[in-house]
Amino acid sequence: MTKLRAVAEPRRKGARRISEIPPDVLEALNTGQTETVNLVEWLAVDRTALLQTVLPRLGLRAAIRPALTEIAKLPKPTPAKISPAVGVALLAALRGSANRDGLFEKLATHRSDIVRSWAVYAVGFDDELKIAQKLAAVRRFAADSHFGIREEAWFAVRADIDREMDKAIRLLAQWTRDKDENIRRFASESTRPRGVWCKHIEALKLHPELGEPILEPLRSDPSKYVRNSVANWINDASKTRPDWAKEVCSRWLKASQTKETEYIVNKALRTIQKVT
Repeated sequence: MTKLRAVAEPRRKGARRISEIPPDVLEALNTGQTETVNLVEWLAVDRTALLQTVLPRLGLRAAIRPALTEIAKLPKPTPAKISPAVGVALLAALRGSANRDGLFEKLATHRSDIVRSWAVYAVGFDDELKIAQKLAAVRRFAADSHFGIREEAWFAVRADIDREMDKAIRLLAQWTRDKDENIRRFASESTRPRGVWCKHIEALKLHPELGEPILEPLRSDPSKYVRNSVANWINDASKTRPDWAKEVCSRWLKASQTKETEYIVNKALRTIQKVT
C-alpha cells in the first residue's frame, strides 16, 4: 500500500493579496520548495516556472516541452486549467517510461501541492484505468493534507463517476464508512448533482435517489466538513427534485434525532425555504 506524504514544515499564515506575499515565499512556491497555504498563494504560483524547475529534478525533463505545448493550447490559461493540461503531458511521459511507478510516486509525494495536482490529473486522464482502479489510485489524494488537492481529486474523476454511475456509487458507498473524514467527504462531494465549477451530473439531478447509498451512512456524520457536503448535495438536488429533498429530510429527522442530522437538514433545505 502506498504511503501518504508526511508534512514536516511548519504552518504559516498566508498573505491576503498576491502583492503581499514575501519574495522568499513566492520563490519557494515557484521552485517547488513549499506548498500553498491559501487561495491567494495558489493563484500566485507561476506554473510554467515551477514545471521547468521541478520536472528535471524528478527525471521528467522530456515532459517540459509537451507540457508547455498543452498550456499554449488553452484559450485562457488559468491556474485551474493549467494543472489538467500538465497532467495530460505527464501521463504521456509516464506511459513511455520504464520507471512509470517510481516517477509517478515522486510527483504524488512532492512537497508542492501544485506538483501533486499534476499527478492527480495524470490519474484522471488515464483512459486505460477502469473506474475501480481510478478511484483506488485517486484515494490517496482524497486524503491529502492540502485542501486544494482534495478538491482536485474529485474533480479529476468526476467525468468517470458520471459515466459509470452505478459502479462508482457502489464503490464510494464503502468510502462513507472510512475513519478518515476526508475520504467520507470525497464520496459525497464527488457525486454532488451540481457541484462547484464543474459539469452537472444530470442523472442525479433528475434521480437523486440513486445517491442514497452514499448519503444515508452520512446523515449524522460527526464531521462538519462531511455534513456540509451532504447538505450541499441535497440542496443541489432540491433545485430539480424538491419532493425528494423534503422526503429524505423528513425521514432522516424521524430516524436520526441528533444535532448532526438536524444541522444537515437545515442547511439542505435552504433553497426550498427561501422560495417558500
